[in-house]
Amino acid sequence: MFHDPITELYQGLPTHAAGRRDVWAALLPRRRRAAFRLGISTAVAVADLLTILGTAALVEQIYDWAVPGALVGGSSGSLAVAGFIAAFVVLSNIMRDGYSIETQLSLEPHLRRTASRWLMAWIVVLVLGFLTKTTNDVSRIAVFGFFLVGLPAMLAVRFAMVGLVRRAMTQNSASINRIHLVGYEEDIVRFYANNDAEALGLRVVGTSYLRRIDPREDEAARSNRLAEDLDLAVSVVRFLRPDDVFVLVPWSASADVERCVNAFLRVPAALHLRPGSVMDRFPDLTVARVGRLSGINIGRRPLSNGELLLKRALDLTLAAFALVMLAPLFLAVAVLIKLDSPGPVFFRQKRYGFNQQPFGVYKFRSMKTEGNAVFRQASRNDNRITPIGAILRRSNIDELPQLINVLRGEMSLVGPRPHALAHDRSFENRIALYARRHNVMPGITGWAQVNGLRGETLTDLDMERRVQHDLHYIDRWSVWLDLRIMFMTVFSPRAYKNAF
Repeated sequence: MFHDPITELYQGLPTHAAGRRDVWAALLPRRRRAAFRLGISTAVAVADLLTILGTAALVEQIYDWAVPGALVGGSSGSLAVAGFIAAFVVLSNIMRDGYSIETQLSLEPHLRRTASRWLMAWIVVLVLGFLTKTTNDVSRIAVFGFFLVGLPAMLAVRFAMVGLVRRAMTQNSASINRIHLVGYEEDIVRFYANNDAEALGLRVVGTSYLRRIDPREDEAARSNRLAEDLDLAVSVVRFLRPDDVFVLVPWSASADVERCVNAFLRVPAALHLRPGSVMDRFPDLTVARVGRLSGINIGRRPLSNGELLLKRALDLTLAAFALVMLAPLFLAVAVLIKLDSPGPVFFRQKRYGFNQQPFGVYKFRSMKTEGNAVFRQASRNDNRITPIGAILRRSNIDELPQLINVLRGEMSLVGPRPHALAHDRSFENRIALYARRHNVMPGITGWAQVNGLRGETLTDLDMERRVQHDLHYIDRWSVWLDLRIMFMTVFSPRAYKNAF
């Protein structure tokens, strides 16, 4: 048994008393650590509150300046709406631990969470306004302007706060988590090799190595040696008083893990177990209960019930609006297709949708009709593509009839593009996690398409890159990401790359 209770930062202890006090003050917990962490969390919450109220006030002032006399009674009502939005956002973040320091160490979760809570707050505002018949008391222009500007302002401030918190979380920061590692030597070495404690917002204040036990020893000797190691490790932890203890013993050594748990439950520190090597793939493990059964949750459903409802509401609203607005274009395209070549206006083909359920996808016909039904993927300079069809394909107009599939509940506006059944059967057994694309609704457009990954797939590598982008979308879905993809579909040149 040997210990490394003091990390390299503190190994050169000064000889004079004042210097030693400074070192131990940095190593041991600071008295006001909890207050410091609470102060940072409070600052982030106040930043959200002031950003929402300040944005509403600014929009109202600009509206009053641009349209003099438009505000009845000197107010547009947007500040009252902003007060409710601010309360909803701040309270929901508090209840979901959204202002914790750990949450502020990474930019990734903020885009999705902030956009979702912002939109949910507005849905609640609209429902309450409709039920109480108070929508006539506010200026629609000012409130709509606040809706458009508020979310970007919140994201900008939140990203700035994340940057400030990350710069403040140095190894000498009072708010950084202090951890102690316990395990066999090879497990602790692997931890240091795979993790940068400083980048993770942690300070390792000590390590306790457990001795490997010779299997030839009798059970009593092995038990006594482990008991000695754990007693010494517990004493070190009591002295160093870390915030968290990580037991890095592999789960395969279940008896040793259980004894470590029993030992460290006696110290006032949070206790964590190291996941097995299979679960190292999953960064967001949680313990979940299903009925009365407990288990480690390595992945949630692609979208929660609330997210599904929000996405479906967005799909129905925008698809219905688009079909009404695009009706003249549909009529003009139908006439051009009929004049260009004989055959139907629409082309319908079987595709796999959510949970690999087949459905018929609608498209404007862009090829000559053929007597045989053998599938052959369209290629560049394909002689089956009609002159009008080439224009429709290059401009993505041929995909617009899929708005009908969206209204029918077979597709979403944004999601992994559905492939022909022959493609799905071919690639499903050759590309890992290919079938995971079907865990969400297929879309008219998707993250792969707006990044230029569309058209003919000549190699498995072409499809692998497309699948990687689809899985990126599934794992990071948010309403904000859907809106971004829709915008890029129309305005980004990359979305039209490889269209033929």
